[in-house]
Amino acid sequence: MLNIADTLHRWCREARPFALATVVDVRGSAPLPTGTSVAVDADGNVVGSISGGCVEGAVHDLCRQVLCDRGAPQRAWFGYSDDDAFAVGLTCGGELDVLVQRVDPASDPDLGAALDEIVQGRPTAVAQVVDGPADLVGRMLCVLADGTASYGTLDGGQTDRAVTAQAGALLRSGRTARIELGGDADTCPDRLSVLVHVAASRPRMLIFGAVDFAAALSQAGNFLGYHVTVCDARPVFATRARFPHADEVVVDWPHRYLQRTKVDARTAVCVLTHDAKFDIPLLRLALDLPVGYVGAMGSRRTHEQRLRLLCEQGVTDEHLARLHSPIGLDLGARTPEETAVSIVAEVIASTNGGSGFPLSRGTGPIHRPVPDPSSAAGGRPSLDTVAVAAAPV
Repeated sequence: MLNIADTLHRWCREARPFALATVVDVRGSAPLPTGTSVAVDADGNVVGSISGGCVEGAVHDLCRQVLCDRGAPQRAWFGYSDDDAFAVGLTCGGELDVLVQRVDPASDPDLGAALDEIVQGRPTAVAQVVDGPADLVGRMLCVLADGTASYGTLDGGQTDRAVTAQAGALLRSGRTARIELGGDADTCPDRLSVLVHVAASRPRMLIFGAVDFAAALSQAGNFLGYHVTVCDARPVFATRARFPHADEVVVDWPHRYLQRTKVDARTAVCVLTHDAKFDIPLLRLALDLPVGYVGAMGSRRTHEQRLRLLCEQGVTDEHLARLHSPIGLDLGARTPEETAVSIVAEVIASTNGGSGFPLSRGTGPIHRPVPDPSSAAGGRPSLDTVAVAAAPV
């Protein structure tokens, strides 16, 4: 859908009905990814492509049929047939599962409102039900960067909350994906398959300090979908060869780089230098920015000295409460790789409002609604749940 967002937005503003065909699943070597769409309006105008030409004619005919019949959404499967070289199919050998639905912006303005967010460049997730109860298939729910469902509804209750939480998590990671949920009391009563279209850049992980721990952390951050930057003022250490998993390696004073780079509520700032001349000006700035996570490496003694120096620099208690120091959850980590896991575990817990406790020690639903990022950024777990990761003094 996002591949044709501008045109769909214009059609919605013009209250022009159209049929929307979306790739909801891909198997094998299909030409375009899940979430790609083509749309056809009542005048036969076509925008987008889902196969690069292989099955466009058949999809166009199905769109015209759904648009004219005003019926329920339809599913179509396209693959390659060795038995009939002239049959409709994908010559690349892959398979496409396509959902075709009618959209009438005049009677259902929610998609148009969601597209308005997208074309204005705001991080947005559109959750589209692609499988489940007939009355829900094709329904859409829009989730904004603050984790709230702003446009559209599925059941107005538990299902909305479950889908919103999942879509919000994908929005924070900047990833379009299909999710399966429901069929249990903890999420929603009906089993649903939902395709979440995400319009957002990857969240950023800023790692300061070109040390061995940073190399392992950059790999872990990359695995989680972050755009990873490693920054250090020492050019001999901040090299591409030492950090192959980072998206960028920057040679600059940490606080100076943070002053000029772009951050948001999804940004994780990880300070691994444990050197006051770098840490203090950097943390003073980071704790005053609207980032989602700020953590700093060091021993308990280093932490106490760091707090004292930050207080002397005028950092308030409210801002100090945002600091995760010593960085990481207590996993008994020793190696750089284990320490990286402890750090990203705390980042995940902080982002999603998790306690950091073993699930075996808890009660109630495992999956909970995601908190407002603004509140997550302003608080931190208790000291009982945040302990030191293995780090040098």
